[in-house]
Amino acid sequence: MEQRSFDRLGRQVGIVGLGAWQLGADWGQVSEDAAMAVLAAAVDAGVTFLDTADVYGDGRSEQLIGRFLRERPGHGLTVATKMGRRVAQTPQAYTLDNFRAWTDRSRANLGVDTLDLVQLHCPPTAVFADDRVFDALDTLVAEQRIAGYGVSVETCDQALAAIGRPGVASVQIILNAVRHKPLERVLPTAAAAGVGIIARVPLASGLLSGRYDEHTTFPADDHRTFNRHGESFDVGETFSGVDYDLGLAAVRRLAPLVGEDRTMAQFALRWILDQPGVTVVIPGARDADQARRNAAAADLPPLTDAERAAVRQTYDELIRPQVHDRW
Repeated sequence: MEQRSFDRLGRQVGIVGLGAWQLGADWGQVSEDAAMAVLAAAVDAGVTFLDTADVYGDGRSEQLIGRFLRERPGHGLTVATKMGRRVAQTPQAYTLDNFRAWTDRSRANLGVDTLDLVQLHCPPTAVFADDRVFDALDTLVAEQRIAGYGVSVETCDQALAAIGRPGVASVQIILNAVRHKPLERVLPTAAAAGVGIIARVPLASGLLSGRYDEHTTFPADDHRTFNRHGESFDVGETFSGVDYDLGLAAVRRLAPLVGEDRTMAQFALRWILDQPGVTVVIPGARDADQARRNAAAADLPPLTDAERAAVRQTYDELIRPQVHDRW
């Protein structure tokens, strides 16, 4: 698999990673055996970057990855986790003492002495302007609790604030065929600064897989049911904030471009990989076959100019008026 660099972290990773939210919670039930099969299938297909968080299943996702790491000595993987969403979302919670406690818990869950990459997990906007927060993160690096740090963000303005911090190694942001705004300023600014870009929610919560229609239903414990209107967390996370029916219309417009040699999901992942400045994309998977198909997007040729233009036109005509100015 093609490798790209996190310059400030001094690591290279395969361009398709694995998002491990599904292995923790909020996507319906995924058994432990199924979760381990997903991890094995992804890594065997060339994935070297795993993204998790301490809040996914209240540590379940980290613990499963920790078990996998123990079963694969010499694995050569980079594991990114996140912290900060297990407590009330107030800027006052982002202290060095809390960071030490949170990273100690993640180190225990993952079974490692030093975490490869820790990301603040969509913190309150005020956190980005607080020098003490980033001084505390630098202290964690000095104490070798973490090798580097980044930020997962909701908005482009938050991303730009994070990129301006000299110690930030990565920014994780929603980028997909129905969320284009990061292309304008975030990706070029990150590239110029040497900050890695982790593209999250790449399939718009599965909407861009092409497998859903107006009759699709999701389990009660799936965020695509309980957060469709932002009831539990930012509405931009579920279906990327796009109205479900409007998203279906966009997918149907793009479907004729896909052809027989790739899936809709692979087409959507390849579009992200073609964007200058993207380091790694992190689709999730609920089963091994899905993990393998996602990884195979790395082997596809870039989209043609006509295909990229069609994605842009679809976004401009159907999606831009609803989401572009919100995040």
